Amino acid sequence: MFAVLKSTRKVTLSVLGLATAALLAACEPGGITSGGPSINTSEPVPVALLVPKGSAQSGDAVLAQSLENAARLAIGDLGNVQIDLRVYDTAGDAATASAVAQQAVGDGAKIILGPVYAQAANAAGLAVLNKNVNVLSFSNNTNIAGGNVFVLGPTFDNTAKRLTGYAAATGKGNIVVVHSNDEAGQLGRAAITNAINATSATQSGSVAFERSQQGVINSIPQVKATVDSSGAQSLFFTATTAGALPLFTQLLPEAGVSTVDTQYIGLTRWDIPAQTLELPGVQGGWFALPDPSKSQNFKARYSATYGGAPHPIGGLAYDGIAAIGALVGSGNSNALTGAALTQSAGFQGVGGIFRLLPNGTNERGLAVATIQDKQVVVIDPAPQSFSGAGF
Repeated sequence: MFAVLKSTRKVTLSVLGLATAALLAACEPGGITSGGPSINTSEPVPVALLVPKGSAQSGDAVLAQSLENAARLAIGDLGNVQIDLRVYDTAGDAATASAVAQQAVGDGAKIILGPVYAQAANAAGLAVLNKNVNVLSFSNNTNIAGGNVFVLGPTFDNTAKRLTGYAAATGKGNIVVVHSNDEAGQLGRAAITNAINATSATQSGSVAFERSQQGVINSIPQVKATVDSSGAQSLFFTATTAGALPLFTQLLPEAGVSTVDTQYIGLTRWDIPAQTLELPGVQGGWFALPDPSKSQNFKARYSATYGGAPHPIGGLAYDGIAAIGALVGSGNSNALTGAALTQSAGFQGVGGIFRLLPNGTNERGLAVATIQDKQVVVIDPAPQSFSGAGF
């Protein structure tokens, strides 16, 4: 099954007649016109998977294997669609990613899935731009999106839009943004501000803080004063559970910004790591997450197949294969064009519905969750279609 080609591991997996085991239903493609290679859907479609194996970064080998495993699991769920999966190692390096992307297209790849890191994904996209091949990267960095490069990773914009819309709909749309003054914080603040401007919510203030313990402590009086003077109903944090969030959720209630009177909202997951759920200050807070039942189903199937849990972003490889398989299953020779990939109906992935947007970013159907008695409770389910509530 494995034929080693220099830095490439070529794996051909063709699965027939497994429709009953499939988790996915192919969405009807529409407006498929240009921006990608022509394919023969009656033959196995060559797909290149670029993974960061070989890098010096701890954990990249595990990540690479998880992505490959998830892709194989997805191929097994495609029914009569045949995918010829060819795996290439990038070493997590932009120059290597560029070289293997060109090699993959030279080997016949009709679309590239990966790489993970933004610089590598950008390099891979540029390397095959004149080959009319699209790249579905695992990055969530929207700065590299566009042209022939799409990002599959969850984005701040998507999460901010979901949570801001829910806040506005539930009477908590007067929002103060609390963000770190580094690049990640600025990107998060911009995403929240854009989401507020796109809904009936209002931004009543913004407080920046330095990413340090003293920086958080110094910002507490300003956050309280901004809430008090504006009558804000919600605080929207860019802080993560591994960063400033635990300190904010301890100090702000102590300073008089009660979680009973002011809704705490997070731009990132508050249920990871699980011990975060024990913190008193996060009780009642809101955050967004993929459809929990579908995510758990994927994790259970992955564990049963491979004997361990998938990497947190391993499911992105499944999603990429799911989208490719759904489109190839339509039987159209132009199934992998930009127009086809961005069809509005979207696709079913490991965490629910998702779709790729013409600007190279993505939109995912997310649930809104809260924390009650140290448990995650979904308070607004993930939408099941892009025409439903939540969009």
